[in-house]
Amino acid sequence: MQSFPQPALMMQPIACAVMSCIALILHGCGSVPTSTTSTTTTTSTKATASAMKLKFGQDVDYPPYAFKNETTGELAGFGKDIADGMTAMCDDVDIEVVETKWGDCWSGANGGSLGASLEDGTLDACMTYTHTQGVRNEYADFSYGILDTNKAAGLLALLKEGKESKVTGISDLAGKIVVDVAGWAPTADGLDYVTNKCTSEKYSSNYTLLVGPSNDESLKMVLNGTADAMFVYADQAYNYQCKNDGVKTTWNCSLWSGFGTKYAYVQTGQYGYTINGTTLALSKKGTGVPEKVNPCLAKFMETKEYHDICVKYGLAESCYPNAFFTTVDEQKMPYDLPTNEQTGDCSNGYCPCPSQETTTPLTTAMPSSIPDTTTASFDRETTTVSSSTSFMV
Repeated sequence: MQSFPQPALMMQPIACAVMSCIALILHGCGSVPTSTTSTTTTTSTKATASAMKLKFGQDVDYPPYAFKNETTGELAGFGKDIADGMTAMCDDVDIEVVETKWGDCWSGANGGSLGASLEDGTLDACMTYTHTQGVRNEYADFSYGILDTNKAAGLLALLKEGKESKVTGISDLAGKIVVDVAGWAPTADGLDYVTNKCTSEKYSSNYTLLVGPSNDESLKMVLNGTADAMFVYADQAYNYQCKNDGVKTTWNCSLWSGFGTKYAYVQTGQYGYTINGTTLALSKKGTGVPEKVNPCLAKFMETKEYHDICVKYGLAESCYPNAFFTTVDEQKMPYDLPTNEQTGDCSNGYCPCPSQETTTPLTTAMPSSIPDTTTASFDRETTTVSSSTSFMV
């Protein structure tokens, strides 16, 4: 599994234990820190009075990263388990996880801005945000990633008789209407950082961008024809397929049930909008939250508990491997693959690139082979939003 550079590290206090410092430095170089002794327990003798108390927020509509247990009503998810594990293990960190609306963390208004609860200090950070290129970096700092560069974007579009219709894998989006989800990554400026995985080309700037208020409403725009495609996480539709798994659903299950029959991804594997993968903490710029939690986070990510949490939520392939990971954990899901590596048809919700015979509108031949671009390091391109692109909210 390829490791990815973490955010820059500031000088830690002299009181930092030697092994924690070593782990932190290694983690800052882009991989999970290695150590000669593997940690297998997170039992803590925390002196509560001396622990740094932090309040982290999460919403409940983002499984497996952040959700609510259907039976107990308690907050749950990959991010919370890691925060709880850090609190149990580290004497100097005490993280309280509370429920909040994503809009209080990051707002899609005016092209993107910090949410009210981070802006006014009600929350110290919000959890499980992707470290994206673009506007988020103007207002927010990010902790280390708790997952490697894992959150590919893609384009959802309508199917007709099980096949691509208005938007296909080779579409350059010229003249099309694309909807993005307010407050969620990939952000509204993200489409200009990614490439088409079937043509290896950037998209046309001649498209209209709408911003939907939620994932449900954005998908509705595609289904009713208001938008031609939805720019969204490549695993969003997969994770919104409702099943009896203990997750309390807060989205419209029936709306998302047509995955692979009514609609599907015609593009996946678009990592160019990211700087890093899913992070533990997004915080107000300059508040120093990453510097407070990164030492403990680096230490926790060397434990068996981190491995077990990764396995528990089906995210082992995207986690930073430590001594407890094996080759059994390395299993890619369809949403991890770029379109040019998808096979079969669209019935699993992930369409392959159209065959050469069905791409007659192209005036130039498709490349005989397309470079493997499953990670952001191969795909990252810095561009600016074209003035010819229309933005509508």
